[in-house]
Amino acid sequence: MYRSTSTPADDNGCGWFHLSPARQPRPAHQGKSKARWAVLGAGFTGLAAARQLALKYPEDEIILVDAQVVGFGASGRNSGFAIDLPHDIGAPDYIGDLATARMNLKLNLRAQEILVDLIQRHRIDCQLRPDGKYQAAIEDKGLAVLEAYRQGLDKLGQAYQMLDQQDLPAHLGTGFYKKALYTPGTMLLQPAALAKGLAESLPLNVTLYENTTITRLEQGRSIVLHHANGSIEADQLLLTNNAFASHFGFLPGRLLPVFTYASMTRPLSEEEQQRLGGKATWGIIPADPFGSTLRRTPDQRLLVRNSFSFNTDGRAHQRFLDRAQRQHRESFERRFPMLAGTPFDYTWGGSMCLSRNHLSHFGTLAPKVHAALCCNGLGITRGTVTGTLLANWLAGERDELIDFLLGSPGPNRNPPEPFLSLGVNLNLRWGQHRAGQEA
Repeated sequence: MYRSTSTPADDNGCGWFHLSPARQPRPAHQGKSKARWAVLGAGFTGLAAARQLALKYPEDEIILVDAQVVGFGASGRNSGFAIDLPHDIGAPDYIGDLATARMNLKLNLRAQEILVDLIQRHRIDCQLRPDGKYQAAIEDKGLAVLEAYRQGLDKLGQAYQMLDQQDLPAHLGTGFYKKALYTPGTMLLQPAALAKGLAESLPLNVTLYENTTITRLEQGRSIVLHHANGSIEADQLLLTNNAFASHFGFLPGRLLPVFTYASMTRPLSEEEQQRLGGKATWGIIPADPFGSTLRRTPDQRLLVRNSFSFNTDGRAHQRFLDRAQRQHRESFERRFPMLAGTPFDYTWGGSMCLSRNHLSHFGTLAPKVHAALCCNGLGITRGTVTGTLLANWLAGERDELIDFLLGSPGPNRNPPEPFLSLGVNLNLRWGQHRAGQEA
C-alpha cells in the first residue's frame, strides 16, 4: 500500500487556462470501477499515453484520472514552446553529447508530428504557429552561451540565424537585448487550449475522470487506486503524474518539483502595438536558464516568465506568487519602457519536474506499474512523445526511440533532507542573482 504524501493544488491565476476555450469537465469518479488499464495524470504525457493505448487496444477501456481539471495543472501553465531542438540546460552549448542530442532531436520532431496531426485532424483551436524561437542575451555570460549554442547547432547540422542588437527591434520591438539566436523549428501555442482539445478528442474507449484525487495506491494481483468516494482497479497502471509519483513512493529522492512563475498583460491597444513594433507574435527564451522567458501572443498580450521556488509538496504557495509578480514588473519595465505600467491581468505558478542529471524515467517502476516521468522543462514535446511511446512499448513494439529511452539510467539520487531543500533553494537564489539583467 502506498499512501500519497501530497496532492496537487495549483493557484487559480493561470491566464492560459482562463483564456482558453471553455469545456465541461468530466465528472469525478464515484464508486468502484475495473479496467485493464489506468493512467494517473491527465497532462500531456497522460493524454498521449491514454490515446495511444486506446488505439492499440480498441476493445479495452482505458481509465484516465486527474486530481484537477484538464489544462489547469502543469501542462496548461508552461510558456507554450513546442521545441524541436535538444535543450540540455546542463550542457554549456545546450547540445551536449552529439549522439544523445540526435536522438533527442528525433524525439522532439516525432512529438511535433504527433501534435500537428492531432491539432489538424481534430481542429483544436490552440493558436498553433510555426514562429520559431529567439534565444536572447544581454549579459556577457548569456552572450557566451549563445556563441556556444551556435557552435553546437553547427555540429548538429541545424539551421539558425544570429541577430545583432540593431536587428532585434524589427523582430521583437524591444531593443533590450544585445544578441539573439533565432531557430525556426519551434512551434508556439496556447498550452491550456491544447490540453483541453486533446482531452475532448480522446478515443471513445478512454474514460476520463477529473477532480478525482487518488490518495492510496494498492499493489497486489491488480492495482487499486483509492480516493475519497471509491476506487479504481486496473490490471496495469501508467504513472504520468511527474513529481507526484514520488509522493506514492516511486523514484524516492530523485525528482525535483521546481515551480516557475508567469504574468500576462491585458491585450495591447492598437496604438500600444504600434509603439512596441516588431513582429505580431514571437517567443523568447533566455540564454541564461535563470533569465526571463517571454511571449507575444496572437491576442496581443505580453507574457513574462521567471523566478523559481522549490516546493517539495508540489503545491502552490501565495508568498512565492507575490514575490514573483514584483520581479515580473521589474523585468517587464526593463524590456518594454515604451509600455511602462501596462497592467498584468494574470499571474500564476506552475511546476516543472526536474532531475539533477537532466534525465527522465521511462519504463517499468514495479510489477504492473509503468511510467514516463520528469520532462525537465520540455513538457509539450517530451510528454507527448514519451506518453505515446510508453503505450507502444506496452503493446509490444520496439524502435530506436523506445530503445533509447529504455537505455537511459534515469534521474539520479538527490541529497537527503534537509540538505536537499537548502541546496536547491540556495542554488535557485544564487542563479537568479547571477542572471543580472537577464532576469
